[in-house]
Amino acid sequence: MGYTGLARWINAPTTSIELIHQNIIRNHQGQYKGKWSLSIRSYRSTLSSIPRYQVHAERSMCTLTMNDNVFVLLEDPAAPMHSEYHQKAAELAQTQPGVHLPPPAHYRHTFPTLGPPGALEQLLAQLRARWVSVRQAGGSGAAGGAAGGGQKGQGTGTGQQLTVDGHVYSIGTDWLVRAGNVHLAGGAVKGMFLEAEYLPLPTMPTRANERGETDLQFLLSNLLLSVLPNVPDARIVAVTIGDAQWEEILWEEPEEDEEKDKSGKQGADGDDDDIYASEGDLPPVRKGDWIGVERDRRSAFLIIGALKQEGLL
Repeated sequence: MGYTGLARWINAPTTSIELIHQNIIRNHQGQYKGKWSLSIRSYRSTLSSIPRYQVHAERSMCTLTMNDNVFVLLEDPAAPMHSEYHQKAAELAQTQPGVHLPPPAHYRHTFPTLGPPGALEQLLAQLRARWVSVRQAGGSGAAGGAAGGGQKGQGTGTGQQLTVDGHVYSIGTDWLVRAGNVHLAGGAVKGMFLEAEYLPLPTMPTRANERGETDLQFLLSNLLLSVLPNVPDARIVAVTIGDAQWEEILWEEPEEDEEKDKSGKQGADGDDDDIYASEGDLPPVRKGDWIGVERDRRSAFLIIGALKQEGLL
């Protein structure tokens, strides 16, 4: 798995999948690899329905099921971001030496990975958790959840479900391309997602390095544009976020990073005298690499963010 770029074709026609299929097979000598299927659900917290319980901002939860993993994005607008907390802690340490700012109970974004699919819904039901679907059919579930006061069957339900259904293709040995239509809960098609994965690179800088060299994201954008059919008035946007936002979402405490660095150095010190590379020598996996579940995790966050920005979640 490698670095991935994502694009959103907002006004894609219903024939877009077939058009992309023909373009990849005929013009890029691509090969069909299989189905691409995602399931997205959205929930909201009902803590505000508890008598005499003050909630400063409503919390939200979105889940995306990809293969055997469920990526859960919880957002609490009233909680601080990691960067905000550490900035305040540093300011407090300067103004009042020896005084430490206690960490919050949780941060604004929490992004765990769960499995198997369906386990989260079972857990919510067993705990009688105060989460209900954002747009349940008929609204009866949400009303029941607010009035039920935590009783069994309060309306956790299955959440608003969107699906992404499409196909996966390989182009040569370096590229994987995924294309899928976005289906709303009622069955209507709302555009499509197009994803290109460059297998040789596990990471790619999004800003210029110290020598002023620009990044290589044009590789991804050029490929995505080349596989898109020539359709008039197509509205296509790139789905991306900056390094600072990735650091916030994929935050790891410094202590964890230091332990990983130490263990990596200890493992590398044993063969310093060996100047020849052996067959089993591979570069170490670094924080930020788009590999395995981490690649899927980043892809899930981008897709959830794009759908939330359009108001579909």
